[in-house]
Amino acid sequence: MLTKEETEHNARTYAEQAYYILDRKKTKIRFNHDWLLDLKLADLIKLASAFTIQQFIQRENFKLRWEKGEPVYLHETFYALMQGYDAIAMNTDVQVGGSDQLFNIITAGRKLQELYGQRPQIGIIMGILPGTDGVVRMSKSLGNHIPILATAEDMYGKVMSLPDSAMPVYFKLVTRYAPPQVKAVEEALAQGTRHPRDVKMELAREIVSIFHSEQEAVEAEEQFKRVFQARQAPEEMTEYALQAGQTLLEVLVAAKLVASKSEARRLIEQKGVRLDGEVLPDAQAAFPHVGVLQVGKRKFVRVK
Repeated sequence: MLTKEETEHNARTYAEQAYYILDRKKTKIRFNHDWLLDLKLADLIKLASAFTIQQFIQRENFKLRWEKGEPVYLHETFYALMQGYDAIAMNTDVQVGGSDQLFNIITAGRKLQELYGQRPQIGIIMGILPGTDGVVRMSKSLGNHIPILATAEDMYGKVMSLPDSAMPVYFKLVTRYAPPQVKAVEEALAQGTRHPRDVKMELAREIVSIFHSEQEAVEAEEQFKRVFQARQAPEEMTEYALQAGQTLLEVLVAAKLVASKSEARRLIEQKGVRLDGEVLPDAQAAFPHVGVLQVGKRKFVRVK
């Protein structure tokens, strides 16, 4: 279980990401420990009295696990109660969330507000954004996410890696396109009047321009064309000073091209590590010579 200090640190990192979209000067951050930590047993009983066990079991996530005989722990039902109490504490008018939060926002939030004599909030329910695999919901733990804090080049490249089938939902949920514009894109793809590659490049430019700038989006696209279409190395890249006796594995970690040694070994086994275009097959071998070290499709370092 995380400490209060750890959760506050995590919350600050989330807020910094949210400020890419929200106006920092107009946004007020509240921490729900300000009111949840003061709840007494009597308060929890009052909150729980508004719901039946059947309501929770009927939720898709719980229902599927129940039918499979998998455990559903009692404390898992607390999340909806606590989120509902957040609405009470802040006397919210509107709450925005994904479709997986439908019960927490519409059922729990509104019902508990009524229980406490408040006007029920309005819920704005959004679709779930799939990850870069185009199927499973985007998740950092699954490794299929596009970080908000990614560089313009990395963000552009990850959008370009999306399967064509995922483009319509990304236009709907991530871009600034109005419904008629999204519909026009969908029709063009369905009718074959536009090449999927060109549509995806338009999508990548739009997303990068939102989180970075129009100019950085243009530059990211030029680099993508140079690296992936013309098969050239990027003009600018990080430099790393090679130390005497270092192995390939040590260089990959020290140059921060991988997050761990296990990731480095996996990439080497998959022939995903190259030096000046040549595959490097041995993790423990001495680093051969200076040159351009490439990991995967998008990571480059100039080893000096």
